[in-house]
Amino acid sequence: MPTLKDVQLKIAGVKKTKQITKAMNMVAASKLRGAQSDMDAFRPYAGKFAEVLGSLAEKAGEEASPLLVPRTEVRKINIVLCTSDRGLCGGFNTNLVTAAKKIIREKNAEDTEVTLTAFGKKGRDWARKNGIAIDEEYLGVVGSRFDFSTAANAGRKLVERFLDEEYDEVYAVYAEFQSAARQVPVLKQLLPIPPIESAAEEEAADEDQPYLAEHICEPAAAELLGEMLPRNIYVQLFSALLETSTSEHAARMAAMDNATKACNDMIDSLTLTYNKARQAAITADLMDIVGGAEALKG
Repeated sequence: MPTLKDVQLKIAGVKKTKQITKAMNMVAASKLRGAQSDMDAFRPYAGKFAEVLGSLAEKAGEEASPLLVPRTEVRKINIVLCTSDRGLCGGFNTNLVTAAKKIIREKNAEDTEVTLTAFGKKGRDWARKNGIAIDEEYLGVVGSRFDFSTAANAGRKLVERFLDEEYDEVYAVYAEFQSAARQVPVLKQLLPIPPIESAAEEEAADEDQPYLAEHICEPAAAELLGEMLPRNIYVQLFSALLETSTSEHAARMAAMDNATKACNDMIDSLTLTYNKARQAAITADLMDIVGGAEALKG
């Protein structure tokens, strides 16, 4: 049985750990509110942008832009992997890496070369460890405050390399924020841009959905698409970063809350052990006293 001093030191150490995890939980909760506010403010814009773009793409046709045309042969793809820069957020990064592994295995089975655009140290370190080529890396983005220019700069490089036929397809792997307790890894194709009008057609076919108005544009739809299709990549990428950043704070908040509860359980268990050890020591002392008294009487 451990000594009383050992148990006391363990209890003190767990209490200090509890203070740290509780503080990290409060910090993550504070950051979550700000990140969720930014994400909720951008979602309507991204939805309306996709709706207008879908209407224009339907008018202009697939031949209006090379960003809409799938390649006949896919030889090289790029995956934009969005992870965090720090740990202590449960299985958040593991789930994202697992989603990336799945598509990499599928593409490698088709003899397709795969490279990464890494947002976050965790994804970058995993790619380096497994020998996966990294074309671009962006650190200090997810989990911090960033603006649209970050996604625009990264998206511009992706579009240029796709047009130069360095990439045949581009995908994004990120965490979709559904609630503070649920963040789901998502795989989305960025390039070539999938048929945007398909979602609008499904909604129009549903009688419960409101009527989708036809958008009148000036100049012609084909000319507008030249400007709007690349921007759509920036919007999708910025939305993915916002979702991942919000999800990271939520995952860390939940992980630190679980860690704090685990500390409480450990403190209760150690306190019980301490009380048992103290009672055993008191009992041993009493037995020594009684034995000494009986020896004096004899």
